[in-house]
Amino acid sequence: MSSDNVMIKVDSVNKHYQIYDKPNDRLKQFFMPRLNRLLGRQHHDYFKEFKALHNVSFEVKKGETVGIIGRNGSGKSTLLQMICGTLTPTQGHIETHGRIAALLELGSGFNPEFTGRENVYMNATVLGLTTQEVHDRFDSIVEFADIGDFIDQPTKTYSSGMVVRLAFAVIAHVDADILVIDEALSVGDAFFVQKCMRFLRNFMKDKTVLFVSHDSTAITNLCSHAIWLEHGKIRQQGSPKEVSEQYLEAQFQSHDGATPSSDAQAQGSMSASSDSGEKVQNGAIATAKRRSDVEDYHDMRRDFINASPLRNDIELFEFNPEAASFGTRQANIVGMTLKDIDGKTLSWVVGGENAVLQVVCQSDKSISSPIIGFYIKDRLGQTLFGDNTYIGTEPLAVEPGHQFCANFEFRMPTLPPGQYSFCAALAEGTQEDHIQHHWIHDALIIHSHSSFVVTGLIGIPMRKVSLGRIDGN
Repeated sequence: MSSDNVMIKVDSVNKHYQIYDKPNDRLKQFFMPRLNRLLGRQHHDYFKEFKALHNVSFEVKKGETVGIIGRNGSGKSTLLQMICGTLTPTQGHIETHGRIAALLELGSGFNPEFTGRENVYMNATVLGLTTQEVHDRFDSIVEFADIGDFIDQPTKTYSSGMVVRLAFAVIAHVDADILVIDEALSVGDAFFVQKCMRFLRNFMKDKTVLFVSHDSTAITNLCSHAIWLEHGKIRQQGSPKEVSEQYLEAQFQSHDGATPSSDAQAQGSMSASSDSGEKVQNGAIATAKRRSDVEDYHDMRRDFINASPLRNDIELFEFNPEAASFGTRQANIVGMTLKDIDGKTLSWVVGGENAVLQVVCQSDKSISSPIIGFYIKDRLGQTLFGDNTYIGTEPLAVEPGHQFCANFEFRMPTLPPGQYSFCAALAEGTQEDHIQHHWIHDALIIHSHSSFVVTGLIGIPMRKVSLGRIDGN
């Protein structure tokens, strides 16, 4: 790839700060060098030098999504601010080509005294749009942010999530060539984060993204290249998988072999379960005590886990027919519920137990070969699992105005704490050649409140776990 395709070039960049122990030391540092020169005395500095970045160099090419990973204090945010032009390097230089849109610190670029409307015009203008362009896109920005009448309220009255909604809505409409994001989506709700992830994945197809996160899974899933910063230096760069694996290994070693994320999950489980455990509805209890004749096996630790704060309590929200969707709409998904094996609709379910996902559809036309499918994804849009009815079911003919449904019975995996969403789809034809009648994103939101330690995206019940000596040893 030629140098013409380089969108960001960071060349031998250093950033140093002067740290003063006392406020008057700053004045001494300003006046004393001059006084000492006049008196012929030797001068000493009144500050300590902190090197936030040291000799950092890399290039980002057009179409690349580069992830920057590292602990707090490693220099990630400082680097992004210099790339965006809000900080100046102490040494070295940075070149960028094209319009940059950045979502850095929460609310940066917004005046808290201005209304959301005023901040949209100010921020979009700073990012390169004309007043007329902002006016033409304003309704679309407001629709994307989805903050209602708050658009005419001062942003100092906004919640952190509302600030992120409005800031992301602006940068999504400024026709940027480079998008810079610094952990900003961690405060968004499930629906909005999924909307942002869909925008990001579309943006990544032919434009450049610089993405900072503590989450190695996000780096692996979203990025084509990764950079690991440690103490202001590049420790490693290369494929996201390799860099993330080395980063995690270093985290484990620094914690004497313990997994930081697992520790956090365990602590979160203890606190969340004390509230959520008492809220578990009868549906979840029924699932936990379901008929033994449908159980092929259960986790040998289940009885202990389910009687402890480590039980994986998963809250289910109602089907949202207004969620973002597409398709011909000649046939529609009109309902989506999770049931226990006796057909009772659940409001809570316990990870590791059998459950039935029912997707209800209605057709406005005759359908000869409907295919109904689903998948569940995490807050980053990563698909965890899913299935459809194409294989293993008999062909079905549906008359206009009639309802029909698909039932998927499976063992609910154990989910790390957080929000997840079910997506559902209704098509007609075959796997290879079909008409998409209705594809609905985020149709059903679920919230995992607590969990025993899950070391991956999901956990599955273990038939048996054993520990023992090998004969002869």
